[in-house]
Amino acid sequence: MYQDHRVQVPVLVVDDHPDVRLAMRMLLRSEGIPSVEVDSPAAALDAVSRSEFACAVVDLNYSADTISGREGLELVLRIREEAPELPLVVMTAWGSIDVAVQAMRLGAADFIEKPWNNARLIHTLRGQIALREIREENRRLRTETALSRQSGDMLRVCESSAMRRVVELIERIAVGDANVLILGENGTGKSLFAREIHALSKRAEQPAIRVDMGSLPDARFADEMFGEDKPVPRSGRFELADGGSLIMEEVTNIHPLQQAKLLRVIEEGELERGGTMRTRRVDVRIISTTNADLDAAIRNDRFRRDLLYRLNAMQVRLPALRERQEDIVPLARHFMLRDCQRRGSGAMTFSPSAERVLRGYDWPGNVRELEHAVERAVLLANHDTIDAEGLALRRPGDTPLALDGLTLPEAEELLVRNALERNEHNLQRAADALGISRQALYRRLGKQRTKGAELTG
Repeated sequence: MYQDHRVQVPVLVVDDHPDVRLAMRMLLRSEGIPSVEVDSPAAALDAVSRSEFACAVVDLNYSADTISGREGLELVLRIREEAPELPLVVMTAWGSIDVAVQAMRLGAADFIEKPWNNARLIHTLRGQIALREIREENRRLRTETALSRQSGDMLRVCESSAMRRVVELIERIAVGDANVLILGENGTGKSLFAREIHALSKRAEQPAIRVDMGSLPDARFADEMFGEDKPVPRSGRFELADGGSLIMEEVTNIHPLQQAKLLRVIEEGELERGGTMRTRRVDVRIISTTNADLDAAIRNDRFRRDLLYRLNAMQVRLPALRERQEDIVPLARHFMLRDCQRRGSGAMTFSPSAERVLRGYDWPGNVRELEHAVERAVLLANHDTIDAEGLALRRPGDTPLALDGLTLPEAEELLVRNALERNEHNLQRAADALGISRQALYRRLGKQRTKGAELTG
């Protein structure tokens, strides 16, 4: 028996005949290839959406239509949409080659005829599995190459049209001198983009002074912003930013009583230090940020409309991460490369299932949450590939396993199945997660098969 220990991700077998599924299971098992068998197109799509597979063997005819192959062709198309990189091998009865050709036009990689030749079937599957491994290796090499170069600025990760428009707008307004207001939810990167505007401006060689407006106590606001001469002369933030940019973060946190003082300095370009009547001229570009609803703040008299007009000469709205889906995985890769560089470790990659989880998560904390999630996953990773479990993201609808009311064998079966799914059917990692040996896991899978379970290891 040829045992290929590299094959860890299972093959998906889709056929509505139990005898076919059993024969396929036994053949693949004899070749050391794990498999998952399902009996319908609906079950196949559910399996593909939940788990990772090395290849899929899909019958083209089902009970609803045993002749035309329509159901099978529709399934091929749906699987291609759900998992574009999953190799597909279709099965068709002898004499139905034209249907197999249609399936290949829809994206199937190869076909086999029923009844199949064992040697040809295994040769075909190993070829498709090898091609998948080559694609994975090529992706790893591209990651290694990217790691050897200076990784791009995260602000330039903008494959989404929403983010491209933001970057184009920032590049246009940065060269001017107008004040800029940046809007966006917490964690969208408002401070980073504020610094980017300064870096792209003609003021780039001068200071960019950042101040969190919510952290300034009212009693010290004027001295912190405009400076003081007594008891000790000290420059305020405006003077420190003279010739450069003043980045006022969360500007709507300024108390209404202090907003009038700020407005006068912005309008006149002049300030007076506390304790003196001497006027000083300042040349400052103000870049403000806020996550607040400005219209509501003005309606509720928490923010002056005339101050907003002065700050809002140019406005940039940063989209939430959920609004820029195409950027999620590239951003995650960027953070992963950066964290690998910081640790001095080799390149890492995300598994396809991890990338699906990244895209499917809502990211309420936006880019900041993504950055922290990747940093944690890289720090805790035991392999050079981060899988869905390694990201430790709790997706909507996820619930703890409910074991109450189950018999001991039923609970054991549920735990084994869950461990396999969480570890992408990697037997060694599933065994480690369960705290048992690989051989013990094999024995438990064998017991489940004798009860008619469709899952094999």
